[in-house]
Amino acid sequence: MTTTTARTELDEAELAYLGDQRLGRLATVDAKGRPQANPVGFLLRPDSTIDIAGYAMGTTKKWRNIAANPHVSLVVDDIASVTPWKVRGVEIRGTAEQIVGPHDYGAHLSPELIRITPYAIYSWGLDG
Repeated sequence: MTTTTARTELDEAELAYLGDQRLGRLATVDAKGRPQANPVGFLLRPDSTIDIAGYAMGTTKKWRNIAANPHVSLVVDDIASVTPWKVRGVEIRGTAEQIVGPHDYGAHLSPELIRITPYAIYSWGLDG
C-alpha cells in the first residue's frame, strides 16, 4: 500500500510498522533556511503525535532549529528485502513543539522533548 493523500492520523499498518522500528531521521530547517537531518529515536503517542527524546535534547541543533522554524519531517524506512527489492517506510510531515518538563520516558533522558503534530502522513511498501 502506498498512501498518496495527506492524512493527519496514522493507520493500522503504519502504527504496526512504526511500532517495530527504533530509528528515524528528523529533518529540520536551520536559521539560514538549510535542511538538517539527524537520526533520532521516536515514541508514538495514542493521538498520532510523535515524541522525540534524547540525552541532552535542549542543547541540540535540532532543538534550536525548531525554536525558529517548527516545520519538520520524520522519515522511518528500511529495506524489507533485497531479492526481490522491497523498501518500506513512513514519512510524517508536521509542526514541532518544544516540551519541557517531567515525562515518563526514563530518567536517563533530558526533560526536553520534541512533539510532532502531523499535517501529512505518507507511507509506502507496508502491504506485506
